[in-house]
Amino acid sequence: MPLHLRFDADDLLRIRFAVSPLCETHEAVRTLRRADRHGYHTPWLRRMRATTAGLDLTPLWLFMPSSPPGYTPDFLGRPPDTPLADFGEELARLRATDPALARAEMAKSLACAPGGAESERGRAALADPAAAIRELAEVTERAWHALLAPDWPRLRALLDAEIAYRSRQLADGGLRRLFADLHPRVTWSDGTLTVRTRTDFVQTQDLDGRGVLLLPSIFVWPDVVSGFDPPWQPTVIYPARGIGGLWSEPETGPALARLLGTNRAAVLAALDTPSTTTALAHRLRLAPSSVSAHLSVLRAAGLLTAHRHAHEVHYERTPLGSALLG
Repeated sequence: MPLHLRFDADDLLRIRFAVSPLCETHEAVRTLRRADRHGYHTPWLRRMRATTAGLDLTPLWLFMPSSPPGYTPDFLGRPPDTPLADFGEELARLRATDPALARAEMAKSLACAPGGAESERGRAALADPAAAIRELAEVTERAWHALLAPDWPRLRALLDAEIAYRSRQLADGGLRRLFADLHPRVTWSDGTLTVRTRTDFVQTQDLDGRGVLLLPSIFVWPDVVSGFDPPWQPTVIYPARGIGGLWSEPETGPALARLLGTNRAAVLAALDTPSTTTALAHRLRLAPSSVSAHLSVLRAAGLLTAHRHAHEVHYERTPLGSALLG
């Protein structure tokens, strides 16, 4: 059923993007037991088998329905305050959650899960929400280090590239262009953003100057998630572009390797989505200085272009670079 987010003039000025490692951690945890999300992430899931075998995620899963609809407490993945959030800072804000607010949201979540509120863990969480916050934060921190931190440069590069792409869409064609292909279940018409979620009831929110946060995600596919009642900023979490090739290693033909050299050809092939020097070095297991040198040569040859996003430089193939790779 749809969620209608109604904009006024002030809301149009308060649309923003962000990257949230905290939200990505929780979406990754959710993906582990959501078979409908496994398609693009099979290589990652195989690699995580040994890790997850020794990782107790039960306290988080208590508040994450295994199939929609359902409700996960908003405080667990609160909308970040900055465009490029730091996991440590987000975790500190999670730990500082008001216990009364946490209890209300946990009670709402458990009410959506048959037997949740009556279970031993459910009753303990509602009886001592401050202790529940501490436990959930500790499990989230362990999940971050086990599931996401080793791959974060690669994931972050893809999310940054997604924001750069959508920002250009917004600049080129306004909100109509931005929302035209954000997700099949997201539409824009007459000042209202409609998100068709998996809830079983219709919702309407007047934004009242709060605007909307757009949060690209690696793991939320095929869903789009929205909501966040006050005090949180309304947020739409949607799948980022490029996740289809995220876990695959770039392939280069022997002819291209002979022409450019093996590592330089690999750098060109790895730029299926815009990326930074650091992310490329991590993905290709090369020294950043070596990747930087290859990027300079490829750019000078007209095969790459570069643009700055915040304090980072993102590289992407030009049409000539794509043609050469093809």
